[in-house]
Amino acid sequence: MEVLRPQLIKIGGRIYRKNPIQEQTYQHEEDDEDFYQGFMECAEEPCDAYEVVQTQQGFRCTVKAPSLLYKHIVGKRGDTRKKLEVETKTSISIPKPGQEGEIVITGQHRSGVISARTRIDVLLLTFRRKQPFTHFLAFFLNEVEVQERFLKFQEEVLEKCSMDHGVDGTIFQNPKKLHLTIGMLVLLSEQEIQQTCEMLQQCKEEFIDNICGGKPLEVEMAGIEYMNDDPGMVDVLYAKVHMKDGSNRLQELVDRVLERFQASGLIVKEWNSVKLHATVMNTLFRKDPNAEGRYNLYTADGKYFFKERESFDGRNVLKLFENFYFGTLKLNSIHISQRFTVDSFGNYASCGQIDFS
Repeated sequence: MEVLRPQLIKIGGRIYRKNPIQEQTYQHEEDDEDFYQGFMECAEEPCDAYEVVQTQQGFRCTVKAPSLLYKHIVGKRGDTRKKLEVETKTSISIPKPGQEGEIVITGQHRSGVISARTRIDVLLLTFRRKQPFTHFLAFFLNEVEVQERFLKFQEEVLEKCSMDHGVDGTIFQNPKKLHLTIGMLVLLSEQEIQQTCEMLQQCKEEFIDNICGGKPLEVEMAGIEYMNDDPGMVDVLYAKVHMKDGSNRLQELVDRVLERFQASGLIVKEWNSVKLHATVMNTLFRKDPNAEGRYNLYTADGKYFFKERESFDGRNVLKLFENFYFGTLKLNSIHISQRFTVDSFGNYASCGQIDFS
């Protein structure tokens, strides 16, 4: 039950309970007022982890946030900010829409400033989670050999299994976009993209160089598996990726990167480990060649929608191509890829990367 296992939110080194309320998917600013009423009880305890500066007038604390989230702190007609100010006895200054800057909290009492900061952080975190993913950390798997072998796989599947329900050419991945996802990101400003680049560089210096030894990771892409429980109704079929030398170094690397980004808040914690897979067939491609798996559930303005999909019978595909060999690769870079973009090579556009060698 949700009452017995409430959602926990980690902010400033402390863990807060988010009391269960009946939530609806965020669509309009008008929803902010009702949401504010439901979450405040989880943010009452002051936290000493924030930097609060004493001034001649009292105390002051600042919050960095992308401008796209300001409206959730302001609320409809400014009601959310007013309630925050009244209940915490503070004054909250928020940059104008479209202007990047800092949210400034001032007040006569340190405890009130900290309470306002905590509540603002909870609001920011909650509404950030309602934003559609914008970027993802990934390895590109589009070397020429692998692309050619993938096209061979597609050709043979269509030749031998096209009579099976739902199997046709529309559900295959674009070979130029084959990739291995480490984690999904919501980056709402150039500042956050730069922060992600810096964190990737920190990962490289602290443990990636040690794991890789300054060399690319040689991997094999071989064998197929499906995501759901029924091979007769498959939505996602993927190729497995593993180290050529049989070691666990690739899994260790991606898990440690995931852990670091989760700790920073840039990636929401859903799993403790990365499932290494390269999508080769996906029923979402049937109606939208640019669809991106389960992550394609939000429109550009953040509204959730249900995307219908027609599953395919994968039993023959799994039987005939269980051990299909897609080729070997040398993984030498982790990219910060931007969703719904294409570079000059037909892959996702990269906003930054680190190289192993």
